[in-house]
Amino acid sequence: MIGDLEMKTIRPASAADSSKIKRLVRSERLNPLGLNWRRFLIAEDSGGRMLGCVQVKTHGGGAKELASLVVVPAWRGRGVARALVEHLQQCSNSPLWLTCRSGLIPFYSRFGFREVRDSAKMPQHFKLARLFGKLLHFVGTVVGYLAVMRWDLPAASRSRSGLEKRIPTRP
Repeated sequence: MIGDLEMKTIRPASAADSSKIKRLVRSERLNPLGLNWRRFLIAEDSGGRMLGCVQVKTHGGGAKELASLVVVPAWRGRGVARALVEHLQQCSNSPLWLTCRSGLIPFYSRFGFREVRDSAKMPQHFKLARLFGKLLHFVGTVVGYLAVMRWDLPAASRSRSGLEKRIPTRP
């Protein structure tokens, strides 16, 4: 226990999680493409209930994308998303990229992600995602704009933990 927080687990997803992952990601109207359970991590409570999930996609040129970060509504604001992002950062051996609505820039900035506006500095996948985001903004489908962000691996943190990790959440 940490204060009034109960310890929970982050683990690699299994085939049995596939339908729950898809349902959770689609419920938040996130990109429904490329939801391969093999790329996901799951945050769960001691009863095995999914609290949230996130995946890392690998794109051409080896760019790694943090994607599909979702937390069950009842668990939002309790550190689940933070634990999933920090876990991926601790396990990463390369920069992480992401795309998000511009309103989420402050959230990801807390983890050291920085917005990249110069498309010449983006991997091809993110150039195309940004262009698609501009199109959606133009037709009025998106509020704000689609931001591309990057987190760089700190030089001092080369040691990495395994995929199992305990995280704090409230009961």
